[in-house]
Amino acid sequence: MKIGSPIDKDSLSINSRLRVLEVGPGSNPTKRANVLVEKFVNDNTHRRGDFKIYPHQKLTQADGENLPFNDKEFDYVICSHVLEHTEDPAKFVGEQVRVSKMGYLEVPSLIGEFLAPKSSHKWVTLDIDNKLVLYEKSKMKTDFLPDFGNLFLNYLPYKSLLYKLLCMSKQNFIAVKYEWKDSVDIIVNPEDNYYKSFFTEKWTPEMVQKIFPQRSVWMELSEIFKSFSYYTMSKLKRTVFPSKEPVSYEEYSRTNQK
Repeated sequence: MKIGSPIDKDSLSINSRLRVLEVGPGSNPTKRANVLVEKFVNDNTHRRGDFKIYPHQKLTQADGENLPFNDKEFDYVICSHVLEHTEDPAKFVGEQVRVSKMGYLEVPSLIGEFLAPKSSHKWVTLDIDNKLVLYEKSKMKTDFLPDFGNLFLNYLPYKSLLYKLLCMSKQNFIAVKYEWKDSVDIIVNPEDNYYKSFFTEKWTPEMVQKIFPQRSVWMELSEIFKSFSYYTMSKLKRTVFPSKEPVSYEEYSRTNQK
């Protein structure tokens, strides 16, 4: 069951007593996680940089579709920008629901994939009626060849505050952000015309309204203010109270062998 759309994985409010798992952290692990699951510790095919880990974290090398943990072993599981790479997203998500009581999923949206397509991404995603709906890119009529990734992923988020606030405050724009509890309502390659049409047909005004519901001026200002406050506080924390950075897998291995 969906319970919210957080700004990002670093904005999550997770009680310090809870046991937290992160699946597929890649080069950007969440410091709050106690345990990391990474399938490819030495292969950067599906990520932008080398695998990293914080010294306090425990690493389990495993496949996300077959997690080596007991049922509900964790209180919270984080998975950001991994689901789009999987062979069986329903099984992948099902494993997270099995081993944890609640969690957070973040994946590139359909629009985000248009703006910054990646050949390693197998799926595109939308949040429709609080359902996580995935559709296989190869089944779509559109061509994902134009790549504006350097602009929309590597330039504007760091050089344009207005663009950053837009991404933070708009669900389904660049990413789908899905916090869940007990279960995840997921649909993969829908055959139902209603859900399928968002991936295979030209969007009508009604479809646009469904994906981006109109908000009042006050609601819009409230979301922008919340995003701006979060952005400002994060920037301030990093400047005034810089935290330790994650280390390379090689350094982590050397430390743990001592």
